[in-house]
Amino acid sequence: MKPTSMSAQALFDAQRKPLRWAWVAGHAHPERHFTDAAIVDARSAADLVGYLNYIHPYRVQIVGRREVAYLQDSAPDDQERRISRIVALEPPVIIVADAQTPPPRLVAICDRAEIPLFVTSEPAGHVIDVVRGYLGQLFADRTTRHGVFMDILGLGVLLTGESGLGKSELGLELISRGHGLVADDAVDLFRVTQTSLEGRCPELLLNLLEVRGIGLLDIKAIFGETAVRRKMRLNLIVHLVRKETMEREFERLPYEPLYEDVLGLPVRKVVIAVDAGRNLAVLVEAAVRNTVLQLRGIDTYQEFIARHQRAMEKGG
Repeated sequence: MKPTSMSAQALFDAQRKPLRWAWVAGHAHPERHFTDAAIVDARSAADLVGYLNYIHPYRVQIVGRREVAYLQDSAPDDQERRISRIVALEPPVIIVADAQTPPPRLVAICDRAEIPLFVTSEPAGHVIDVVRGYLGQLFADRTTRHGVFMDILGLGVLLTGESGLGKSELGLELISRGHGLVADDAVDLFRVTQTSLEGRCPELLLNLLEVRGIGLLDIKAIFGETAVRRKMRLNLIVHLVRKETMEREFERLPYEPLYEDVLGLPVRKVVIAVDAGRNLAVLVEAAVRNTVLQLRGIDTYQEFIARHQRAMEKGG
């Protein structure tokens, strides 16, 4: 699913510090955004931003040193025509880079057409890279999963499972043990690179955890800022099941690591049976520590198999 818009105001605020830019014209329309048609037609963020080009409408137009020279080094009539043609492109934003001063006529026409005009001293090529990276959010594969997403020992861990097994209560216990909450109930997952996924909390649920019998808890207010995270890479899924489900559907000692497909990427998965007397928080921490070892190339099960094989050979 793709967001259908990204406003000029959002772009300006998000990159104000890294690009050190100023908003010099077109203030009357801060919500100006990419049209749905522009997003659908674009194959990537690269199609939504580039140097001034009259054959690519509906994209962020970057005006660097060469483009400013092109607009200014001409007769007044030609200059007027060249600048007026930019408006016909219906750009969501125009950015003047390379420490260039925008032509007064460009400033005036952006104000009249309500096109936001940003000015920065950063190199035009760098501006394009940064803006493309930001606009890449429009094209990131995403999905929403039910569960509790946490930072456990530095790994992003998604707790999933059958309804009524106490995922939120488990999350609360893990928080009390010093781990961090990213999201409860709904987790937005994004494919941010070819090999990695990132989980974030929907704004509506930020810092909140729902526990049956208690209600909504503001984890940040109760445990402090260190108890919450804005986002984490997804490294492990811990799936909780009832004892009978475990016995019926899963191996007690899986021969190979389990994986679950999320947005086309395999994510390591551990299945834990919920039963009276089991300390789930300790089991989850143990599963995370074991995953860390596996990521370092240490496979305890395979080492056990090798040890068993050596013992068999000795006995033979």
